[in-house]
Amino acid sequence: MSFPSTSVGATLANPVGTCTLTYQPLDTDAIIKSVQDDAAGAIAVFIGTTRNSFKGKVVTRLEYQAYSKLAIKTMADILEQANQQSHEPTHAPQSKTSLIKGEIHHRLGTVPVGEPSIVIAVSSPHRKEAFVACEYILEEVKQRAQIWKREFYEGEDESTAQWKENYEAA
Repeated sequence: MSFPSTSVGATLANPVGTCTLTYQPLDTDAIIKSVQDDAAGAIAVFIGTTRNSFKGKVVTRLEYQAYSKLAIKTMADILEQANQQSHEPTHAPQSKTSLIKGEIHHRLGTVPVGEPSIVIAVSSPHRKEAFVACEYILEEVKQRAQIWKREFYEGEDESTAQWKENYEAA
């Protein structure tokens, strides 16, 4: 299988954490461990996996492709923006940052049913800010990162599968 030369693995670190685009399976345990910190009262994790059905059709696999040079920068910006937001509970004192560490890993290429396509992990002093930051990061990556997916369905001609944005409006 061949992908455009712009869809390559990439990693970009910033003071909050690391963003990665990779063709390799995602190591969820390692990603979670990378955000652990003694100052963290909470770690929130989102693992998005390829499901086996969509709108009544049997999904056999997904493929992801990215304009990696821009997508990795967008992901790092999203991680930094999540860090700058105040997600702390109202009874807690406000701080300059809401995250201790964060990681965004997105898989490229073929992702079989049941395997993770995205893993987001964040640590923070409090649980509410960790949950809110994790959801914020997910929604922003799906809406803004230059990543496209293609779903393949059982019994359908693979040549008819179309690339679409990673975000599906509810």
